[in-house]
Amino acid sequence: MRFVIQRVLEGKTTIIETDESGNKTEYISGQISKGFVVLCGIFESDNMQIADKMVQKLLSMRIFEDENGKTNLDLKSVGGELMIVSQFTLCADVSHGNRPSFINAAKPDLAIPIYEHIISKCKNAGFKTETGVFGADMRVDIVNDGPFTIVLDSSDLKI
Repeated sequence: MRFVIQRVLEGKTTIIETDESGNKTEYISGQISKGFVVLCGIFESDNMQIADKMVQKLLSMRIFEDENGKTNLDLKSVGGELMIVSQFTLCADVSHGNRPSFINAAKPDLAIPIYEHIISKCKNAGFKTETGVFGADMRVDIVNDGPFTIVLDSSDLKI
């Protein structure tokens, strides 16, 4: 599993739908103020135990500044919000050639329950948690704070 965690002042996901006539409509599926926009890539090898560890690490990250300007505060300490966006392209294998392979990305029957579990864990921990729409054509707008971006990979965690 891979999370790209972006500390933001605000974030918004807009879903773009195209009907059979080619007409496009857009609607906002989620919007947050100060917090994290988390791009979430789920691999075929991932499971709920890995998801639990990733969420625990995410919610414990101390990457907000305290009164001394040190990155010492976690999401809860600053009243932060979350936006979790599924992004299978984080699972790309670019080791051969110039065209990414997504063979290691989890198929929807595995990825959707894990994605929904992640969202549920964040909500149950007391955080306002907004989302994109799994598999949708989305635009993700962020105002990155810092910028401050962390890549959290489950292979780096002790599971």
